[in-house]
Parts: sequence; C-alpha cells; structure tokens
Amino acid sequence: MQESFIDKPGRLRAFVEAVSASAWLAVDTEFLRERTYFPRLCLIQVAGAEHAACIDPLAIEDLSPLRKLLLDPAVTKVFHAARQDLEIFLRLWGELPAPLFDTQPAAALLGIGDQIGYGALVKAVLGVELPKDHSRTDWSKRPLERAQRRYALDDVIHLGRAYTRMREKLQELGRLEWLESEFRSLTDPATYALEPMEMWKRVKGRQHLKGVRLAALQQLAAWREEEALARDLPRRWVLKDDVLLELARRSPADLEELARVRGVDRPLLQRHGETLLRRIRRARELPREQWPREKPRPARSSAAQEAALDILGGALRLIADEAGLSPQLIASRKDLAALLHEDPGARLLHGWRRQLAGEPLLKLLRGKGRILLCDGVPEIEF
Repeated sequence: MQESFIDKPGRLRAFVEAVSASAWLAVDTEFLRERTYFPRLCLIQVAGAEHAACIDPLAIEDLSPLRKLLLDPAVTKVFHAARQDLEIFLRLWGELPAPLFDTQPAAALLGIGDQIGYGALVKAVLGVELPKDHSRTDWSKRPLERAQRRYALDDVIHLGRAYTRMREKLQELGRLEWLESEFRSLTDPATYALEPMEMWKRVKGRQHLKGVRLAALQQLAAWREEEALARDLPRRWVLKDDVLLELARRSPADLEELARVRGVDRPLLQRHGETLLRRIRRARELPREQWPREKPRPARSSAAQEAALDILGGALRLIADEAGLSPQLIASRKDLAALLHEDPGARLLHGWRRQLAGEPLLKLLRGKGRILLCDGVPEIEF
C-alpha cells in the first residue's frame, strides 16, 4: 500500500491520476462541529486497493481534481455511516458522490449488528482492533502528528478491505440488491434538505404544548434554524430548547413581557426582541386549521388485534432467525401494526423487507399460511 499525506495541489493531481482507474475508493472525513452549524472539513481520507492518502483541505484551496474523482459515476465510493460525510460534500460541491456503498446498513444485512460502529465493524469483519486514541482529536490543528495521520489512514485502508469481504458475502447471500434503495436515498440531495418550519418536531418537551402555543413554537423554532444557518452557529447557541418552550408557552405580547421570560437576556432582547414578537404574532394570526399538530396516537388495539400482532411477531422472529438477521432490523411492532391495518406506507410492503418478510406475513394474514408447533418447535407452513 502506497501511503501519502497531501498538502500540495501537484501531489493531489498525482494521487488522483494514480487511483482514477479504481473500481472503488474508500472515503472518510475528519471534521469539527462543536462551534458551528455546518461541519468544518479538516481532512479527507481516500484509499483504493494500492494507494491511500490523507488530503488536507485546509492547505489546498482547489480540490477540483478530487471532486472529479469522487463524482465519477464509474467509481463506487465506500463509506461507513455515510450521512454526515455526504452532507459535507454536498455543501462543498453542490453534488453527492455516487454510486456509493455504506458498510453500516450492509453490516446489518449480514447479521453483524444494527447501527454498528466502525471499530466494531472492523473487528467483526477483519479481526482488527482499532485504537481509539485520536477519536477526540482537534483535526483543525496543524501540523498533524505522525500518529494522527496513521489513525486517519488506517480508517480508510481497513474500510476498503472490509468492503471487499462484505460485498462478496452479500453477493453470495443474494442481498446486494437489497441495499440499492437505501443507497439511492443517501445520494438524493432531497434527503438533506433543511425545512425550518419542521424543526419544532425536534424540540424536547414540545408534547406539553398544544394549539396556538404549538404554532408559536413552530414559528420560533423556524426562526432559530434560520438564524443558526445564517450565522453558522449551533442551534443551542442561538436559543436553547427550554427558552423556546417558555417563549411559546407564555407568548409575550411586548418587549416588557418578553424581558420577563427566563433565559431572555439583554443582548437577545436588544438584537432579536422585535423579531421574536413578530413570530409569536404570526402564530396568533394563523387560522386554527393551520396550527401544527403532533401525529395522533394510534387507537388502542383490540384484544384480537393484539393477538394478531403477537402471531405476526412470532412469525417475524422465525423469518429473521432463518435469514440470520435481527427481527428489529426487519420490522418493529409498529411496522407490523401498519401491515395488519393495510397501511400502503408500511415498511414491510417495500423493498427487500417485502421480499424477505412482507410477502410471507401477508400470506399468513390472508389465511394462506399457518404456524405449526411440531414437538414444541414452531414452523411456518404455506
């Protein structure tokens, strides 16, 4: 494996030329996000079968050769838990690397573990114990130590090796195509679209508000999101959740009332007081039918429905055991209830879940299958 640390444009061009014919490239990033809304990209690691490099985006202003490489549709880009890395590239280039392979959902389909961390994945697939010495490194500081570069390079070198083994096993099991819909979603820019008016759903404690107060929370949370975006600050630095909730609950009508809300300090009052009041007034002026609402809780199931769900759950465990997967990966009890109630959006009616479990469970529901106990051992018969 030829390894390099790249902080000069000429070296970047040479590396891109050396790996441009690769069928796949393992990719990782190191970034900081503690003090900003958007992650600050500090390092990009890329590895093929024979070359690996750490690329310093703080030293190289023109990353266009790397952009061309990672956007090449002939090269599969391999990530682990890809979403945050992809958000960085989307913001950096306005496009997403595709096609891609994410080893985290792939590991779940191999029965290695649901939402498995990278260290655990490498240990399970390669038998390698990765050090954790630099997991809290400040990657913006220069120069990087030799041990930091080693840590960063090893991430993508092992990722590439894990990918080749996992892909081969998925092909053997006939599950490689199961991942296609998930990977398509990861490479769809709409997946990362920001909707400020939906951010109220992330505020802890919102369930204690209803009606116009929930409308006020929606307006205030949208303002906070827009402000955080504009100033590139973490949301909590703009306004904490508990202050948002108190503002929505009390819905002050003027600056004097606003100043009495706990958590509203003088700088916030002076800089944003009128804006906050306008948002609250906007909520008050909304027609009742436009107030946001939490999704209603599903009606309490009857005893017969609960029994049906228990039967479906038992059948799901048998299907999962035969496939070597966890039942929770395939479906939750809520997913089973959606199937029972013939919800067209039920996860079990789509993609690989339908193929593996949805169709057998539908047959069971329609009386075309049954569960038998043979010497105390349950079996599904169709």
